Amino acid sequence: MGHEIDFSEVSRFCVGHADDLQAATGCTVVLCEGGATAGVDVRGGAPGTRETDLLKPENLVQQVHGVLLTGGSAFGLAAAAGVMEFLEDRSVGFDVGVTRVPIVCGAALFDLTIGDHRIRPDRDMGRQACRAAGAGIVEQGCVGAGAGATVGKIRGMERAMKSGIGAAAMAVGALRIGALVAVNCLGDVIDPQTGRTLAGLLDEDRRSLADTEAVMLAGATNPTNLFTANTTIGVVATNGSFSKAQLTKMASMAQNGLARTLRPAHSMFDGDTLFALSTGDVAADLSAVGMLAARVVERAVIAAVVRATSLCGLPCHADIDGADLSSRHERPGRA
Repeated sequence: MGHEIDFSEVSRFCVGHADDLQAATGCTVVLCEGGATAGVDVRGGAPGTRETDLLKPENLVQQVHGVLLTGGSAFGLAAAAGVMEFLEDRSVGFDVGVTRVPIVCGAALFDLTIGDHRIRPDRDMGRQACRAAGAGIVEQGCVGAGAGATVGKIRGMERAMKSGIGAAAMAVGALRIGALVAVNCLGDVIDPQTGRTLAGLLDEDRRSLADTEAVMLAGATNPTNLFTANTTIGVVATNGSFSKAQLTKMASMAQNGLARTLRPAHSMFDGDTLFALSTGDVAADLSAVGMLAARVVERAVIAAVVRATSLCGLPCHADIDGADLSSRHERPGRA
């Protein structure tokens, strides 16, 4: 199907992180100063987003110059102002005569229940992430938008686990496609190849893993407000040549990667959002690239939890892996 590459090899995309690990929050930017055609798919029931209407195919602007992935819930979207200022200083943006207006889309995840909720990504942190953006190897784990990311929160933060941000990319001939995903889901993260639970809801002993879906089904007739601490957000980027409408479809297909790895995905308590970006360098088949988009999203999700480290008293995958997992629910792998 191709070979694995680093996200930085996809095309003219640069990734930068900024974070405050004491406060357990941060933001990540994906910059394309030359412009990238974009689409978006918002699948969760509680999204926090910026400039997603602009990406509708019928609307005027055809390219974006950056995407912000941020913690801090809706407060964190303030970091986009710093991203815009950074790009305007570099004369990047949509020409409106008196200046250039950088087109910066964004999505936020809820991390206010870990660290210090009073500290959120802001204008300065957005600029800091832009200054850190480069074409080198993309850092993963508890950095940027993944600084405060957690999983397995249906029984509260005392039984949750630390997650982070992950990246994956593939090359097929001249085609490049990659995904960058901050995993902050309500439930569990599954390796679809093996059916193994990698991170999620901890059992009462906090050394083994329980099953979020089983807990949800047991309370199916007892509605509960689980809005806090969720939402998985990310970017799929390619050098394939696609229109806004096609990229919207690609973002939709990429969501299959979340559906294969997150149990549950796209709930009313998650705001799962994926952007799709294209620099338009290589002619490619949408269906084939959409299939690859789902695959790299899968791998990015897995990387997000495997690369995470413990923080704020929450254990990570490495802490649980190898411990007594007798209560872990094994799930059928994909053939």
